[in-house]
Amino acid sequence: MMTSKLRLAALALLLGSTPALAQDKILNVSYDVARELFEALNPEFQAYWKAKSGKDVTIDQSHGGSSKQARAILEGLPADVVTFNQETDVDVLAKNGLVAENWREALPNGASPYYSLPAFLVRKGNPKGIKDWSDLARDDVQSILPNPKTSGNGRYTYLAAYAYALQQNDGDQAKAQEFVAKIFANVPVFDTGGRAATQTFAERNMGDVLITFEAETQGIAKQYADQGFESVTPATSLFAAFPVAVVTENAEKNGSLEVSTEYLKWLYTPEAQDTLAENHYRTTDKDVAAKHAAEFPEVKLLTVEDVFGGWDKIQSEHLADGGILDKVFVNK
Repeated sequence: MMTSKLRLAALALLLGSTPALAQDKILNVSYDVARELFEALNPEFQAYWKAKSGKDVTIDQSHGGSSKQARAILEGLPADVVTFNQETDVDVLAKNGLVAENWREALPNGASPYYSLPAFLVRKGNPKGIKDWSDLARDDVQSILPNPKTSGNGRYTYLAAYAYALQQNDGDQAKAQEFVAKIFANVPVFDTGGRAATQTFAERNMGDVLITFEAETQGIAKQYADQGFESVTPATSLFAAFPVAVVTENAEKNGSLEVSTEYLKWLYTPEAQDTLAENHYRTTDKDVAAKHAAEFPEVKLLTVEDVFGGWDKIQSEHLADGGILDKVFVNK
């Protein structure tokens, strides 16, 4: 029979080993429509980490609307890393001390290893002839998109439509607001995240066009191949960065800082970049981008800096309570 001293010694040994075990597990909190992407990426990183460190690593995933995910982390969700689709959601974490203030400088390309843009998914044969943003403002076109207030996906759609309208109307803000309000007026339901919007379009058979990231349109078309959905990339859209960051406070507490940092660095490797391209994301590695160039239509990409003056101005002028987005919703 084990004596009390032996029990205490065994317990101390077990507790003493816990931090080492924690280093082999991370939680990646990500945006709503990234499930399939990380299902492809994570096994590759696990093999990479095993070869490099000799250790196994478990990667848990959490998916939801990007802004909703950021709030969950602030409320205690123990994320080790975030892989978001909205820079402002990482900034919220940085302002609350969970992520380093200079997180954009921690990794190349502003800590965005891949990117995409808002694009369209239409029904078989494109019966409404939807080709560009102007078609979405027609009275006979119903659009499906997630709520810009809860989803980075939806926010990029709102900003892309607004940027298009500004370009078409010589920077006229009133006309841009009117244009987006017309699109919103024909949205039958605003789901909280991109995955729910996909289900509304593909499974509930609502709407003529789903507006989501270009990468997602391709994935949905494959997933629902029997319905014959077609991806349409508009001639002009908005550059959508996909920022990543270590949630330093949690990673240090969990003993996962090393593997968390390596996980995000690995996303820039040719192996990971190739998997990203195969999942229809545009990559920052020039060689990988050239290899997959034929798979991505040419598009003129506007940026939030050039059109809106950056995310701080977007936050204060568009997204804040009583801002332009709220006015668009009221007037839709």
